[in-house]
Amino acid sequence: MSRIGKKPVELPSGVTASLSGQTIEVKGAKGTRTFTATDDVTFTIEENAVKITPRGSSKRARQQWGMARSQVANLVQGVSEGFKKELEIQGVGYRAQMQGNVLKLSLGYSHEVNFEVPQGVTVTAPKQTEIVVEGIDQQQVGQVAANIREWRAPEPYKGKGIRYKGEYVFRKEGKKK
Repeated sequence: MSRIGKKPVELPSGVTASLSGQTIEVKGAKGTRTFTATDDVTFTIEENAVKITPRGSSKRARQQWGMARSQVANLVQGVSEGFKKELEIQGVGYRAQMQGNVLKLSLGYSHEVNFEVPQGVTVTAPKQTEIVVEGIDQQQVGQVAANIREWRAPEPYKGKGIRYKGEYVFRKEGKKK
């Protein structure tokens, strides 16, 4: 039995949900998102809450039950509050700045890295050593943050690179003389 799936998804004020077959559409202040579920689950909307129930008791139906509930909860959170990932840059001379729709990164390479920001995501650089990625799609926000971090992941000896805010980087001891 799915413990996650049993709990209905509450719709906060200003957020509406509509059903058409297996597709649920959630509208809020930040935008509109849709999710199409498999035929293993059924959606019902009851008094500002979305309830998900499995069709049958097969293993796949129970798996889809919890997954569908999590997806709908993410849609609701995305259109009401949005998602946010914060990155910090550490290293001498490492910095970031926004120029239009392009994030310019100086990361110790012989050239500047120009990162084109995709549609649906907002990237800001409040300080030269901070990057904030925001959007309504959790997967897209996480992927953009991971793509930026990939340019210079933190290394274990000096800790230089791009890391998530609050991320712990395991440090190694250098060579002994």
